[in-house]
Amino acid sequence: MSEVLEYSRVADAVWKIGPPRVLAGLDRAYTLDHAAHRAVHGPLPAIDAERLLALLDESGLSGRGGAGFPLAMKLRSLRGARPTVVVNGSESEPASSKDRTLMRRTPHLVLDGALAVASAVRASRVIVAVHDMAAADAIEHATRQRRDARRVVVMLTGPEFVGGEARTLLRVLAGGPALPPGRRSHATSDGYLVSNVETFAQTAVLIRTGAREFAATGTRREPGTVLLSVGGAVARPGVVEAPLGTPLGILLRAAGADDAAYVVVGGYHGGWLRPAPDIPLSRAGIAAAGASLGAGVLFVLDSTTCALGELARSTAWLAAQSAGQCGPCRFGLPALAADVIAAAHGDPRGVTAAQRHSELVTGRGACAHPDGTARFVASGLAVLRDEIVAHRGGGCGRIDRGLLPTGAF
Repeated sequence: MSEVLEYSRVADAVWKIGPPRVLAGLDRAYTLDHAAHRAVHGPLPAIDAERLLALLDESGLSGRGGAGFPLAMKLRSLRGARPTVVVNGSESEPASSKDRTLMRRTPHLVLDGALAVASAVRASRVIVAVHDMAAADAIEHATRQRRDARRVVVMLTGPEFVGGEARTLLRVLAGGPALPPGRRSHATSDGYLVSNVETFAQTAVLIRTGAREFAATGTRREPGTVLLSVGGAVARPGVVEAPLGTPLGILLRAAGADDAAYVVVGGYHGGWLRPAPDIPLSRAGIAAAGASLGAGVLFVLDSTTCALGELARSTAWLAAQSAGQCGPCRFGLPALAADVIAAAHGDPRGVTAAQRHSELVTGRGACAHPDGTARFVASGLAVLRDEIVAHRGGGCGRIDRGLLPTGAF
């Protein structure tokens, strides 16, 4: 095991609400090797495309990536006689660690799902795309422990924020730059099935349990469990596995968030919420509350930090993550960041300008980065009305404590 993987242990804490599925066995060992993995999960049944689609349809398994796109829809739209399965582990969201934790700690579950899908669609190869060296090390080590992983290739990508978007990722894997191709086509039409790490791990669980048992937890509309990267002002940061639909208040109590003032949900393309305890932690529940579950991120801001300052700093970071190839990214996002910074400095024109720039960049970019950033800012400004008023009156009296991480992933 490399020093990089050994060092990463400090950032890979996991815990659960209810019986674990994806994280099962991690209370016994840091990483499950192939023997330990099979002891915990059992053998993986062989499956063909027809049976896999039936399981996906019956269970209602949704994708666990930012868009929540159902894997069954990707399978049905896949083109090409010998497609390529891509495990998107380019987790370039600074607040998210769930996919890296899965690859580092239970890599065989990820490989199970990817190889089962690859066999079902008769894929020529499986690419695990990852920018985290510890995760790459763990996946490569896992492939050497099993005979069925000969078609698996681990490919390193860059840490760019936009690099995790599917079309950008495929461009990188083909040897190109980490830039969106500027067209709104689906990867499946080019013979690539791209899904994020957790989706493949959940698929491996589904194949073993069957649809009925898989849907025995969660909600009727959104069955199963979900992984959430929890951080900020909490006593228990880490990756938590919880049934979909778990009330926000239960998770906050379990995480030790005793002074939660605001919650950032879904990551930096997600949204801001006040911590109403009854909000269900599901895509539908978070959407009804006015945000998005997105990348499965839940970060808590307490009363000791300047929430408007946190928003301004994270927006400036998002603007710096621009691909720089279209107007909304090159000019719109820096202007939007300047607006939020102005609002944090008490300028009453900042909020109005930010709202205008959010509208101008939405729907006009070569990728979803301008849209996601605008959504994040608009949500934050709406929730932080009292903070904005306080800053116009001379400031809130608090400093930005940096609870929302930016910079190195």
